Amino acid sequence: MSTSSLHRLTSSPDRFTRALSEEQRGSLLALAHDANFPAGARLFNQGGHAGRFWVIRSGSVGMDVHVPGRQAAVVETVGPGELVGWSWLFRPYTWHFGAEARTPVRTDEFDAAAVRALMDADPALASAMWHWVGQVLVHRLVSAQIRLLDLYAPHGSGSTI
Repeated sequence: MSTSSLHRLTSSPDRFTRALSEEQRGSLLALAHDANFPAGARLFNQGGHAGRFWVIRSGSVGMDVHVPGRQAAVVETVGPGELVGWSWLFRPYTWHFGAEARTPVRTDEFDAAAVRALMDADPALASAMWHWVGQVLVHRLVSAQIRLLDLYAPHGSGSTI
């Protein structure tokens, strides 16, 4: 892990830094490597194997859901400091959404199996990771629900959310 990677992720006020202690971030970042994607690149497709995840350093990624007979619907756009992918933590490790780079994206990429092994070895880290990913999961599901209502609810029907 480079000093710049640790500083980059510990100096921003995102969920990653709030969820994990400095020591836990260091343990996790020791497993990271740089991964860059050009605008328009697919990071993963809904239904594919979830063997990796990313924390965005720069750029933005659209999280989308397959809509039969239509173009994929973007349900949320995530940016610097945010997690891309949570399905790697839940069996059968299959993506529930798809993801596409909206702009050129620089990330820290993590091998999911290595992170799960690290979590197995460190219960405090595991608890912090579950809490962090759980917060992201709830936020993404609510965002997806709101976005889908915006797209597909009858005009003027309103929402109780």
